[in-house]
Amino acid sequence: MKFPTKEIIQELSSAAATGPCISVYLPTHRTHPDNGQDPIRFQNLLNKLETSLSQKYSVNEVKSYLQPFDKIKEDRNIWNYNLDGLAIFSYGDIFEMVSLPVPVAELAIVADSFHTKPIRKYLQTEDRFQILGLSLHEMRMFEGNRHSISEIELGDDIPKTIKEALGDELTEKHTTVASYGGVGGGSGNMHHGHGSKKDETDIDAERFFRVVAETVHEKFSKVSGLPLILAALPEHHNLFKKVNKNPLLLDHGIALNPDALPADRLTAMAWEVMEPEYNQRLKGWSEKAGQAIADQKGSDLIGDIVAAATEGRVETLLLESDRIIPGKIIDESTGRIETGELSDPETDDLLDDIGEIVEKLGGKVVVVPADKMPVTSGSAAIFRY
Repeated sequence: MKFPTKEIIQELSSAAATGPCISVYLPTHRTHPDNGQDPIRFQNLLNKLETSLSQKYSVNEVKSYLQPFDKIKEDRNIWNYNLDGLAIFSYGDIFEMVSLPVPVAELAIVADSFHTKPIRKYLQTEDRFQILGLSLHEMRMFEGNRHSISEIELGDDIPKTIKEALGDELTEKHTTVASYGGVGGGSGNMHHGHGSKKDETDIDAERFFRVVAETVHEKFSKVSGLPLILAALPEHHNLFKKVNKNPLLLDHGIALNPDALPADRLTAMAWEVMEPEYNQRLKGWSEKAGQAIADQKGSDLIGDIVAAATEGRVETLLLESDRIIPGKIIDESTGRIETGELSDPETDDLLDDIGEIVEKLGGKVVVVPADKMPVTSGSAAIFRY
């Protein structure tokens, strides 16, 4: 089981398909008894796949194409340990299962390319963020969105504790400081050591926070480009901001040690911080696209967008979330398209195909909720020239 990454999208998009590319999306559940219904819904999607494949392929071919899906139907390890969504892709030797931390709509598509829009939606929506959980002794990293968060496993090259970060530079008689506190309770520090070592502790804390700030900036923020939320006790926020040079750190944070918070509470508090930033970002994209269209430096006409995308002229493409326009691109150079039905094994989602082209040629794709889109066509492009 894999997690959604740009590399997976690139792998699926580069598949040189000469047969049916099968894409299945299913909302799943993390706990019993809700996850007991997931295999039943999965079987219903397989029935839809069989109907779609039977329009073009023989009984034996259909059976062969569905065989990899049948193998996982009874695998309880898959259904007992899921997140909120599951995506499965199959073609030839390719069989990928991707676990999603967000719910997805049920979907079964057979086409000449994989349907990756829901995964791109997760990666390209503006509601994602990272959280830095920080205390005087250790750091933790989380990534998530409005729905859920997951802790990031830190590699050996990441200094996770003050001892790992400072090593021999750590004050020999460094005071041990334990932080206590949680939601609805007070918080404070208890100092243990040989006499008062507050000055040494403050020096070590500043040096540790500086190492953390630099590490997070280089290893996480520059790579992901996601907004960063600091979760730490109130007295640690000012010190971290003093040494921080990361422009993605949001002004407001969470004034609690995340160790004291359950995941759902941490998610809710993070979204309270992130939501104003999210709304501002969407407003910015909407205004920029609207102005580009008005200045004839953009378009909301799918045919024009296809032609511009294949020429590498699309700088940014806004796609309406959850919108599907069944069809296929007939002529990329002219932007000629043909609409159809998703049940047709040669028909895919036009918006998905356009997003794939834009991404391949270095453009940016942003998935936007329907009520935040500046147009009603499902897509809006900002041209480079």
